[in-house]
Amino acid sequence: MKVLITGSAGFIGFHLALKLLKKGFEVKGIDNLNDYYDVSLKKNRLAVLKNFSNFSFINIDITSEKLDQTSKLDGFDVCVHLAAQAGVRYSIENPNAYTQSNLVGFANILELVRNHKLRLIFASTSSVYGANENFPFSENKIADHPIQYYAATKRANELMAHSYSFMYDLETIGLRFFTVYGPYGRPDMALFKFTKNILEDKPIEVYNNGDHLRDFTYVDDIVNGILLSIKFKFPETSLWNPIAPSPQFSSARFKIFNLGNNQPIKLMDYINLIEECLHKKANINFLPLQAGDVVQTQADISISSKELGYYPQVDVKDGIKKFIDWYLDYYKKNNG
Repeated sequence: MKVLITGSAGFIGFHLALKLLKKGFEVKGIDNLNDYYDVSLKKNRLAVLKNFSNFSFINIDITSEKLDQTSKLDGFDVCVHLAAQAGVRYSIENPNAYTQSNLVGFANILELVRNHKLRLIFASTSSVYGANENFPFSENKIADHPIQYYAATKRANELMAHSYSFMYDLETIGLRFFTVYGPYGRPDMALFKFTKNILEDKPIEVYNNGDHLRDFTYVDDIVNGILLSIKFKFPETSLWNPIAPSPQFSSARFKIFNLGNNQPIKLMDYINLIEECLHKKANINFLPLQAGDVVQTQADISISSKELGYYPQVDVKDGIKKFIDWYLDYYKKNNG
């Protein structure tokens, strides 16, 4: 099988590409290596992937008008679209970056998969549940009240993909990720920032006075969910009922799945686990709830377990240790 991965030098894209390459898949990666965070981390991920003869790479922005003609996708089966402008807080500062990457770029991806008749698997987010406080979050529940622009663009992606599925008979699957963490993670994410600051004797900023509950999901579990989505077989008969429509069902070959850990943890307990792994206490600067932030996330994974066979395997304590082991080794090597 041949798989196109956008955002292949990104955190999740790198881990997915590495897993597929080791399995013998042919992988083509697309990334623009932008400077939203440390470009050297992206380049180092990419260097690992380039060790495989079954990997090829295109440095291009998904908003480019030349995206389709540059890609050369003859014989490809699937596009896993992970390239996006990520980050809840940055969407408050620079919403236009999200318009360009997450809306204009996504429209280009839809045209690409239509032209090449690829299955599309794309990253959505638990943030689409927004103001919903009916926990755990289920695909059966309405997700039309996002409270940040990032989440709004991702919800728009789901609707855009559905329309293309219906109009052009495409297979599209949106995956709502719940706070992904692990080795080679993004420096703007909590685990990375907390680990870095604790080691450097700098204070860590903890919003809402630490009164958060988060469904942290280890990256290997997310990758496994994507692999299951690649293999997913759409049912022959649709359960869509136009008289009593449900968010879970569609008249098109379109699905949404939650990919979470389903074991939410208090943020302060999460920080305590980091401190235990580092054998060092954090200097905590408690701050009020930040605009656009949600207090709790929790994934209902009953549908993804039943239909995909998705079952997360990595406990948060083990996942934090895996990240910190990587972090210490990576920065020892790369900082001399």
